Order: sequence, then structure tokens, then C-alpha cells
Amino acid sequence: MMKLKGQGACPGIAIGTISYFSGSEPDISFRNTDDAAAELARVEKAKLSAKEQLSEMYEKALPELGKESAEIFRIQSALIDDRDYNRAIENMITSQKVNAEYAVAVAADNFAAMLSAIEDDYMCARSADIKDVSHRIIRCLAGSGEKKFHEGKRIICAYDLTPSETFRMDRDNVLAFVTARGSSRSHTAILARIMGIPSVIGTGRELTPECDGKLAVVDGTEGVIYIDPSPKILEEAEKKRAEEEQARSLASSFIGRSTETKDGKKIPVYANISSVSDLESAVKNDAEGIGLFRTEFLFLECGEFPSEDVQFEVYRHAAETMNGKRLVIRTIDIGSDKIADCFDLEHEENPAMGYRGIRLCLDRTDIFKTQLRAILRASAFGKIAVMFPMIISLSEVKQIKELISETKRELDMTDTAYDKDMETGIMIETPAAVMISDILACEVDFFSIGSNDLTQYTLAVDRTDPAVDNYYDPYHEAVKRMIKLTAANARSAGIRTEICGDLGSDPKMTEWLLKAGIDEFSVSPSEILKMRKRIGEIALREKETEQ
Repeated sequence: MMKLKGQGACPGIAIGTISYFSGSEPDISFRNTDDAAAELARVEKAKLSAKEQLSEMYEKALPELGKESAEIFRIQSALIDDRDYNRAIENMITSQKVNAEYAVAVAADNFAAMLSAIEDDYMCARSADIKDVSHRIIRCLAGSGEKKFHEGKRIICAYDLTPSETFRMDRDNVLAFVTARGSSRSHTAILARIMGIPSVIGTGRELTPECDGKLAVVDGTEGVIYIDPSPKILEEAEKKRAEEEQARSLASSFIGRSTETKDGKKIPVYANISSVSDLESAVKNDAEGIGLFRTEFLFLECGEFPSEDVQFEVYRHAAETMNGKRLVIRTIDIGSDKIADCFDLEHEENPAMGYRGIRLCLDRTDIFKTQLRAILRASAFGKIAVMFPMIISLSEVKQIKELISETKRELDMTDTAYDKDMETGIMIETPAAVMISDILACEVDFFSIGSNDLTQYTLAVDRTDPAVDNYYDPYHEAVKRMIKLTAANARSAGIRTEICGDLGSDPKMTEWLLKAGIDEFSVSPSEILKMRKRIGEIALREKETEQ
């Protein structure tokens, strides 16, 4: 038996036969050519084919993964037209008289190496994307299709998987996937979680093609794969898998109930959603509301700013779909790793701490007020609240409140209906916001703790950088103190505290978070019923003396 330890990217137990995927690395031959024009024409034709394939993948991904996740394939399509990348290909073909396949491969390697050298998570992600795109173009040049996964129910193992390879998995036939390299916060890992496939990444180089055909147990919760497992490991895995299935079945019995602790305290469990298409999943899993409606997809999916009416229709539809349940809309959080062409933002060395979120909105008040008008108008059709990301100061909150008041006055002048008492809240995701949360609590109706960013900023650890992945510790005492202080200051001011980051759906932390003063949870739709069950197992009054 061989045990390999990595990171759990998506929880769950899988037992089955390994199919080792050697990837779709194309064969690249070098040859000299005297007809540069013909090679350039081949490149253009291959690029068109590659873009058509990515467009098809985007359209397929939309209903399955939602717009924000499907955007990965539009980003890759845009890279095909990158001026510097294409100039490098053209120069190699015309000056060095090499064939198209070789020129694309060398240009991709150089371009990817250059991007990887930049200490920026967005650029590093683009490095992987440029390789994926280039391999697609080379396959189009060769007239070959993408390598298929083994048919039948298998555990897919690989050195690495690109986002497109991950998405092409047939969910009905893939029991799990395991990769030798990667980060739990990579695009590929995110796609796996959305697709609900148990997965482990970063197991190291011992995961080789020699594993093909062997029996394995994958534990995506613990981040472990057992190859040629012992009878004892198999028995324990079967038992754990049965327990998980029983837990899922039990959780479904909570549909239709309000969430409350064992001693009767109501703790609403809301859904985090990234697009309109996620609403169906939220309703299906009986969300008590939407605690985080990300609006970036409206700006990411097109090259121009969405109009007030376009936004209004989206927000109105969401409010009506929730049928009176609370809908918390977060204003646009463009910046960092979410780049919208319509903003034409300059490259930043450290975008996670750069020109993003509310900083961008308070500079571009024309765009910001358009969104505020659309949200306010939609508030006449449901129970809408609005919240603002990346707050670090009282002055930001006061500027926001003035803009809201100004927008309300404009709507009043045209007798436009809106909820005059619409709640406003802020994201608590920076240490600065935590440390002045007693002051901020007097200005808003609720807090929403974004635990992912709060962890990254508190620990000075880029949560998307695999090199420092072992330093990203959401259980760190400093992070826990930040959460506890925020909740205590909110409670003193008489406002509620929600948590909407990954920590909120971690069952190991549920009791601690409740004891720390969290009033509401907002999690992925698939986690709602499990959270409802977990909260129902906790009796707070019995634990008060341990505070």
C-alpha cells in the first residue's frame, strides 16, 4: 500500500480504479520552412478553431458552472489575441524560418516563464492559461483532437490538470481526481468543487503513470490517496462513504425547517451565489435567503458597462425568485484576480492590495451610482439589502451613505418606487475594518465577514499562491480573534454579524463561530442543509460558561 498526502480540494470519499491521464501535451516537431506566409496562415486558421472550441466550452459551462466560473474560458480566448504573444510567434516564423507548431510552443514557453516570474497571482494564473491555450492551438495545427479520459467509472490521476481538462471530465464517470501538483485555490480546484468531484491535489511526484489500473481510495476531506489499499483502509473508507451518504440523506430532511440551535436560537443559513443561474440551486437547497450575491459577472461577461436597466432586471429577477426572503447584493468587487475589460485597468504588482472593490467604486461614482440606482429600484420587488466590499475607513462608509442619499433623492424626483428602509452593510475582510469595527458598527445595519480575504490580509499570505499555501491558516489564533472582536463590537451596537467565507461552512468551526457571536451563515448552496443539521446539534446555553 502507498499513501500520498496532498491537499483536499473537494471533500468526499471515492473507491475505484485509477486511470492515469498523461495530459494533452501535443507532439511538437521542429522544421525549417521557406514559406513563412503559409505558416502564418496556418496559425491564423488554428487560432480561429481554438477560439471556436473555447466558445463552445464557455456556452456549455454557463448552465453547469455559472457565469463567473465559465469566464475562465473567455479569458483563455482573449489570450489568443494577445498582441505580444502573437508578435513573438510571427517574429519566430518570419525571422527564424521555423514551422508554426514550433513557433507557438516556444512563444508560449517564453511568455509563460515571463508571467510566472512576476510576483502576482493573477499573472501566474495567466501563465498556466497561456500554456493551455497554446497546446490547443498546436492541436488545431496538427488536426488532432483533445485526448479523452478513460471511459467507465475511474479515479483520474495526473501530474496536473488544466481548467479545460477538468471541465471536460464526465462527472458520471469520474469518481475523483488526484494531481501531483497544484493549489487548493487554483482555477482547477475551484472547478472541481463546483462540479462536486472529490479531489486531492499536490501529492508530489510519486503519483506516476505506473499507478494506472491500480485500486485506490481517495479521501478529499483529509487530502489523502491510498494506492493498493489494505483491507482495513478499504473497510474504513466504505464505512466513511456510507456515513457521508447517510449524512446527506439526513440533511435533506431539514428542507422546509428554519435553522436553530438545539436550545432554540434561530441562526439563518443563507446562500452565496455568483450569478443568476445559481439561484436555482439556492432555492432547491432551501436557502433562507441570499447572504452574498456577487455582481461581478455582469461586468465580466461583456466589454462594456451594463446599463442601469440591465442590472435592474437581474436584481429584480433575483428578488422575485427569492419570494420575500432576504437578498444581500454586494456591489461590484472588480480588481485583484477579477479583471473586467470595460474598466481598462492598468497592471498592478500586487492587485489583491490594490485598486479594487470600494476604492474603484468611489473613484468611478458614475458607474457606482448606476449600480446603486438599479439596486434601489429592485428593492421595491423584494427584501433587498446592499453591502460594500474592501472597507478600511469610516470616511469610505460616509461617502457611500452620501451617495445612497443622493441617489434616493434622484429617484424621489421621478417618483420611482424603492424601499426607503433598505438595509446597508459592509464586508469585514481587512484588519483595518476589524480594528475600527466599533466605529463602523454605528453607521451600518449589519457586518458580513469575508473570512478568506480576512485570513489572507491578517497573515500576509496570498491565498492563491501555492508557494505559501502551508502558511494560509484560517484557524490561526489571530484570525479567530479578529472574528470575535468584530462580532462583539457588532453586538454592542445592536447589529448582526454574518460570515460568508469558507470558514462559515467548516463544520469544525461552527460551534466556535456561534460562541464567538456569529448570527448568520452564508455558504455555497450545496452546504446549506449540512450546515442546518450541524447548527441543530449545538446547544449554546450549555457552553456559555466556556466563553
